[in-house]
Amino acid sequence: MKENRYFQMIYLLLDKGQMTAPELADYFEVSIRTIYRDIDILSSAGIPIYATQGKGGGIAIQDSYVLKKSLLSEQEQKQILMALQGIRVLEDEQINMLLSKLSGVFQRQQGNWLEIDFSTWTKSGAGKHNFQLLQSAIWKSRIVSFSYYSGKGEQTKRIIEPHKLVFKTSDWYLYGYCKLRKDFRFFKLTRIRDLKLQDAEFMRETPEHSFERSDEFGMKTGHVTLLFDAGMSHEVFEKFDEEVSEQEDGSLLVTTILPDNELLYSYVLSCRERVEVLSPPYVRDNVRKRVRKMLEIYKT
Repeated sequence: MKENRYFQMIYLLLDKGQMTAPELADYFEVSIRTIYRDIDILSSAGIPIYATQGKGGGIAIQDSYVLKKSLLSEQEQKQILMALQGIRVLEDEQINMLLSKLSGVFQRQQGNWLEIDFSTWTKSGAGKHNFQLLQSAIWKSRIVSFSYYSGKGEQTKRIIEPHKLVFKTSDWYLYGYCKLRKDFRFFKLTRIRDLKLQDAEFMRETPEHSFERSDEFGMKTGHVTLLFDAGMSHEVFEKFDEEVSEQEDGSLLVTTILPDNELLYSYVLSCRERVEVLSPPYVRDNVRKRVRKMLEIYKT
């Protein structure tokens, strides 16, 4: 996150007085060219930052400059701290340090409002490492490489410009530009293996409206009509909300759009006898076939 780096750079220079471009590049793990580009951006934004050449030279901010907390309203201060707390949930050391310093500047407590547990009932939180590495790559505009497994188990090597981490339908996805496909793609984090952070940086901007098409997640969707038992009212209203129509006998009719893949059948079968697929006919038929196959397994 470039904005975070800009803010940290200002605070760092105010704290230390002066640093060289190589020192800043090492601290933020970016190139020296990126540091000079950051200086130009900060200078054009009105920050009195300058660089001096020669022995004893370096990058500094004018002595008279003060980072005034009065420039931000109480609500803005609170929003900044809450945003950083959301980032801190992944235990990034630099974010923790920045949050601590800003809490002192704003004279506010750091109460944490968000926690993410990457473990499941059957696995440890191994996905946390990949999440943290991708988060770092996004902030630093660094390219990543990994092996990716499709839903069919096919493996491909990918080189990606990472742009966003997206949480959708109980899963985390990476959104980035794929060098192999020469387009933006979504990658499910649980299918990523051998993730590595590369030295190369990227400059490509994130496109707007990146989540409008469900097929970008690698899945087709279709209209499905389901009839739920009245005893599932709590779960049904929680999942489908305004798409629910209550029938005279108390049953619940839902017409919605769901993924046209194994996720649909897994969901229907998890509801057991408490749901019936009314349409489309091919989905109803596929559910029937799966149930028959299960009965064959448990005959004896």
